[in-house]
Order: sequence, then C-alpha cells, then structure tokens
Amino acid sequence: MLQVEYPSFNFRFKKENDKDLIFDEIRKKWIRLTPEEWVRQNFIQYLIQNKKYPASIIAVEKEIKLGDLKKRCDIVVYKSHLPWIIIECKEQNVVMNDVVLQQTLRYNITLQVQILVVTNGSLSYAFNIDNGTAKEINSLPEWR
Repeated sequence: MLQVEYPSFNFRFKKENDKDLIFDEIRKKWIRLTPEEWVRQNFIQYLIQNKKYPASIIAVEKEIKLGDLKKRCDIVVYKSHLPWIIIECKEQNVVMNDVVLQQTLRYNITLQVQILVVTNGSLSYAFNIDNGTAKEINSLPEWR
C-alpha cells in the first residue's frame, strides 16, 4: 500500500447557487466540491508539497481517447513532456478493488505511463509498470 501523508493546505472555498465550490490551483478555476474532488485536491497537494512535484507538470481531468470513447484521467503527472504517472481518485466510500485498477489500466493503454496510482483518500495503491507487468510500490519518487 502507498503511504500518503496529506499536508495541511489552506484550500479556498465558496458557495454559489447553493453549491459548495473549491478553487483548483492547477486548473485555476472554481470546481464543484464533491467527495471525489476533495480526494483529488488533497492528493494534488501531497504531490506538490510532500513530493515536490512542480504544479506545471500536473494535469487535472486530462481528456484521453480510448478508441471512440472520450475519458478523463483524474491526475496525470508529466516528466520530460511525457505522461509519467496516472492517478485515479475515488471518493472515500469506494472500495479500492480490481475494477478501479482495471479502469486505470485502460487509461494506460493510451498514455503508457511508468506509474499507476489508485486512491480513495484513505487507501492508496501505486504500481510501477515495466514491460506490461505491474509491481506494487510503497512510495512515489520524489521530484528531482
């Protein structure tokens, strides 16, 4: 299991038309605050603050094509201008199982990343992908 210690961060919130919104520092816009968005925003801060990933290499809700289907990856981290990590975020009550991992593996058909992460905020799993084989890892690399 991936050990994630979420840093404290002063998130910006507002209410608009009876909906709670959170400001996404990556996309630079207000986003509806859903349980999944809360997990996504906290994981982004973990990447930036704990792992020292520059915000400029992180894409949120990255659209990809799987055949004729358009899908969105929650978080994609780039390295040397190529996709490096896919992070699939689920709300906290979603069980981290094979179905979630298979969804992320399908995204990887298009992106061909080195590391896959699935998280519900409480539980996180990361896998290093090497020659089509996924090996579980306990931590994400620090940014160098």
